[in-house]
Amino acid sequence: MSTRLSTGGRLIDRSRKIAFTFNGKRLSGHPGDTLASALLASGQTIMGRSFKYHRPRGVVASGAEEPNALVNLGQGKTHEPNQRATTTELFDGLTATSQNHWPSLEWDIGEVNALLPRFLPAGFYYKTFIHPRAFWKHVFEPFIRQSAGLGRAPDPKQTDPDRYEHFYAHTDVVIAGGGIAGLQAALEAGRAGANVILCEQTAHWGGRAPVDGVEIDGKPAEDWINDTVQVLEGMENVHLRLRTMVAGVYDHGYILAYERVADHAPAADTPRHRLWRIRTARVIAATGALERPLSFPGNDKPGVMLASAMRDYLTNWGVSPGDRTVVVTNNDDAYRTALAIKAAGLDVPCIVDAREEADGPLVQEARARGIRVLTGMGIANVKGLRGVVAVQLCRQAGEGAVVEDIVCDAVAMSGGWSPVVHLWSHCGGKLTWDKAGAFFRPDHDRPPTDQTGEGFVVCAGAADGALHATDCLSNASTSARNMLVSMGKPAPEAEVAKATAAHEAPLAPIWVMPQGAGPKKRSKMWLDFQNDVKVSDVQLAAREGYESVEHTKRYTTLGMATDQGKLSNINGLAVLADALGEDIPRVGTTTFRPPYTPISMGAIAGEARGEIFQPLRRTPLHDWHVDHNAYMEPVGHWRRAYCYPRKGESHRDAVNREIDATRGGLGLLDASTLGKIIVKGPDAGRFMDMLYTNMMSSLKPGKCRYGLMCSENGFLMDDGVVARIDEDTFLCHTTTGGADRIHAHMEDWLQCEWWDWKVYTANVTEQWAQIGVVGPKSRAVLEKLGTDMDLSNAALPFMGWTAGKVGGFDMRIFRIAFAGELSFEVSVPASQGRALWDALHEAGQEFGVTAYGTEAMHVMRAEKGFIMIGDETDGTVIPQDLGLDWAISKKKEDYLGKRAQERSHMTDPTRWKLVGLETLDGSVIPDGSYAVAEGVNANGQGMTQGRVTSTYYSPTLKRGIAMGLVLNGPDRMGEVIEFNTTKKPAKGETPKTVKAKIVSPVFYDPEGEKQNV
Repeated sequence: MSTRLSTGGRLIDRSRKIAFTFNGKRLSGHPGDTLASALLASGQTIMGRSFKYHRPRGVVASGAEEPNALVNLGQGKTHEPNQRATTTELFDGLTATSQNHWPSLEWDIGEVNALLPRFLPAGFYYKTFIHPRAFWKHVFEPFIRQSAGLGRAPDPKQTDPDRYEHFYAHTDVVIAGGGIAGLQAALEAGRAGANVILCEQTAHWGGRAPVDGVEIDGKPAEDWINDTVQVLEGMENVHLRLRTMVAGVYDHGYILAYERVADHAPAADTPRHRLWRIRTARVIAATGALERPLSFPGNDKPGVMLASAMRDYLTNWGVSPGDRTVVVTNNDDAYRTALAIKAAGLDVPCIVDAREEADGPLVQEARARGIRVLTGMGIANVKGLRGVVAVQLCRQAGEGAVVEDIVCDAVAMSGGWSPVVHLWSHCGGKLTWDKAGAFFRPDHDRPPTDQTGEGFVVCAGAADGALHATDCLSNASTSARNMLVSMGKPAPEAEVAKATAAHEAPLAPIWVMPQGAGPKKRSKMWLDFQNDVKVSDVQLAAREGYESVEHTKRYTTLGMATDQGKLSNINGLAVLADALGEDIPRVGTTTFRPPYTPISMGAIAGEARGEIFQPLRRTPLHDWHVDHNAYMEPVGHWRRAYCYPRKGESHRDAVNREIDATRGGLGLLDASTLGKIIVKGPDAGRFMDMLYTNMMSSLKPGKCRYGLMCSENGFLMDDGVVARIDEDTFLCHTTTGGADRIHAHMEDWLQCEWWDWKVYTANVTEQWAQIGVVGPKSRAVLEKLGTDMDLSNAALPFMGWTAGKVGGFDMRIFRIAFAGELSFEVSVPASQGRALWDALHEAGQEFGVTAYGTEAMHVMRAEKGFIMIGDETDGTVIPQDLGLDWAISKKKEDYLGKRAQERSHMTDPTRWKLVGLETLDGSVIPDGSYAVAEGVNANGQGMTQGRVTSTYYSPTLKRGIAMGLVLNGPDRMGEVIEFNTTKKPAKGETPKTVKAKIVSPVFYDPEGEKQNV
């Protein structure tokens, strides 16, 4: 039984106790404990249940690789599932509950699954739940949903009370891992003058060196670690971050790091978690190595754990996992655990070494301490139901015949070590198989490369395959120095500290114990403890044709979920390789994906919650709109004025008044939200020709052109007016909701496809205030303010632009119109927007100036027959459907979407086309109505021949107008068709419809006389 020892525990403060609860039981621990060490100290060896078979599971590891001890932390608002007990630092008042069981952890009804392994093999869910079909909805699906998942999701009605934040940093070097290799690399980089961020995911520097008895320069490793940290703290260019895990490495030197700021000491005045977004020139992955388990029958029972983890609990926290511990190994490192157990005054009945010979310094010391060493042996079975009571020994070379029973209550296993290569692999770094060490390590000839094609990630220490302490520091120094030279920051010469530790003999690769185990024993050898994947499951996958390691992973769930192969990967690959008769390198590895360990959803969201979950964007004129009773509507992230109702006015009345005032005199529109993207560079014209369907490179400076932008699938995605500023510069106007999306679209093509084109883009939407000055008096009001520009039709014709001063304001004036009237869009720096708006209102009083909102804008554009992205388009519409063939260049060889528009479906003559619609009775067709046709389809639904895209009441025409897509619409002018309505028919009545005549979509001023004056 596990217990707290009377002495030892270098990380805990025995002078104080702190209280916590587990499954409602009040327990206590010491400051410095983890939840796992405190539970073990309290005799709690069962900490959870496995996913599929609900087998009792105890702690296996002592760090982030722990697969079993996943618990629910907190309650109510602070509840969080699937937290590792091994990385959760104990604090006063901590509340934890176990998960994946019912009704209790000790007695779980789900354990019946363990009696049915023949019916629940790997991939059983692909072969079952098929018949009878009716059972799926009412039996199978509810059962699966109830059984799926680990832990209990937080109550959606509860609000997380904690605060989270994002930090942004630029640096020269990020070092992941604060063990002795990471500290040595930081010393080298710091002395070279590089800006360094050193991250360590635990609360302590030094890694395993202090636990393993390493000496550095003749002193205990802990002394060197403390001295080195002190030196680094004195360097202004080196920043040290404990409890910070480097989660992922991405292109262009982008790094995500996850800092657990206050998990160990919850406080209201600090953020709980912090997500670091870092840009760096180089990354050093000093992430160490993880010990592998051995695959023998019963290796998942509570009390069986990694030898290094048992050493950690003894040394760091003064916790004994058992009174009598059997050590089983294929390497010398596990002997350190046997010696540590013996030094703590506990019993080691024997060391079971699968190698035929073992005679290194550690082996000799174990024998000198009176520990029995059995070579060439393995474990045939672990006896015990909810814990270990004995192990049965056998010959490793045999089939599992029991030769001896050893009474014990704990088993320490070690199957060798694997470098942690996740960060190396995130950006495409390749691995090579180290046959001597039986692990994959980084291939220095195929590193992850950055945007220049240069390698930007290096591994150091154990992560680079230098597993022995004597090699670790020199490897880290060499790796760091080589990296610094490639950056042009060579490190000054300095003597590298020398680490010493007992020599270790080579391990023997052992993937199955015993090697000749039959099917019954293989079905009890666990590879992935979290997902209940056994040796027999991987072998079954191979027999059923899943020869790719990626397919096997998904078929068996090996190394999926939070584990990501930390413990199970190499053992699983080796079993698969053996089943396929291949070498391990030929089988390959699965894909390592970020994050390295899970990140809280709160950290990902950061401050984006509550009122600022989706930050509201406001124009420079927003306060004026609010002061004048504007009804605001959301448009993308913006808030725009829908209309300005006066006292006693309905919204419809306000819209009608605004339209009449604009068409009769002068209207002002806040158009600041329209997207404004600068495209600049020697290849800007070439780039614009590919983006837009029409020719933009031929546009002259001082001129504007309406353009359409399609996706590569040929569908219309945005439109807007493009102005050419100079030979190398274009200003692209986009829709309000499309600015960010279109800018990202541009960058996607520039960075991924046309990366060698000399083009720069910038989204300057918020840098400019833009005002639509619209109506017959628009030129007069600008001239009244006083200007040094000639605004006449001859000097500034329609679709031209100019720059100068108006009323003392520096502005650009675009002669463009969306309302079909004489119109100018004036653009000034955002800081001058309100002053210009006020000046226009003051000067426009004699012209009956009226501010109008988005609804009036929509009605007027529909009267003029202009399309609106999102109304006339829905992701399936192409320009040709809207009668915009004139905006598609016949001279260009290519543009985005051109080839897609030549597909048979796109050229189908039966595609619905844009037309105008006038109801016979003058009413307004309901939005979204369909044009009904005769007959029904195969599903018994009524046939349709078109749909309404925009529909309004036009105060100008005193009637309802609409635009819509109709089958053969342009060829059916004058024909009357029927549209469904929202009026509910009485029982037995035919559904109500409204009749409308197909007309031209241009209802107002078809010759364009008003906008060209």
